[in-house]
Amino acid sequence: MKVLGLLLLGCWLSMSAMSDESGRLDSLLPAPSGSLWSELGGSLYEDFKARRVGDLLTVVVTESTTASTNADTAVKKSESASTQAGVGPLLKLLWPELSAGGKTDLSASGSTTRSGRITTRITVVVVEVLPNGVLRVEGRRSLKINEETQTLIFTGLVRIRDIRSDNTIPSALVANAQIQFEGKGVVGSRQREGLITKLFKVLF
Repeated sequence: MKVLGLLLLGCWLSMSAMSDESGRLDSLLPAPSGSLWSELGGSLYEDFKARRVGDLLTVVVTESTTASTNADTAVKKSESASTQAGVGPLLKLLWPELSAGGKTDLSASGSTTRSGRITTRITVVVVEVLPNGVLRVEGRRSLKINEETQTLIFTGLVRIRDIRSDNTIPSALVANAQIQFEGKGVVGSRQREGLITKLFKVLF
């Protein structure tokens, strides 16, 4: 009987300790709110479009530009002058009729045409939500190939209703879009004008 009593007492003490430990764990956990949904999860009624600060959005960049300039210049000028000495036949023999004339014709034309096209995709991040719901986005992408670094920078304003269901938007629908494409390296340095070329442009 004593052995049985000791066993029952040990079981009761063990169950009491487990109950106290469970109570301490429950006190560390947040109280249930009664809702089945977590605030960290997405809504069943919302799509995956960017709409908050920190959300990502893919911009499909398709831009083409063409600029041309034409200039025509035409200058015409003619001059003539004559002098005749009328003081006797001797002077007429020594100093016959003098005449001089000049004519200048200048015609020049020039044209310059520049065109560019860029087609790419860049993922930007929402950095601000304006009071009217418009999203301000910014993004940067760099690619380095053979010591040549090319960087694409994109900023602009996006309306949520213009975002497609796959969370992309054409660059043509981005307001105040600024697209910068920069290159640093051997190719980029070769495309810059040298000091002598700049000096000649200033002087001439």
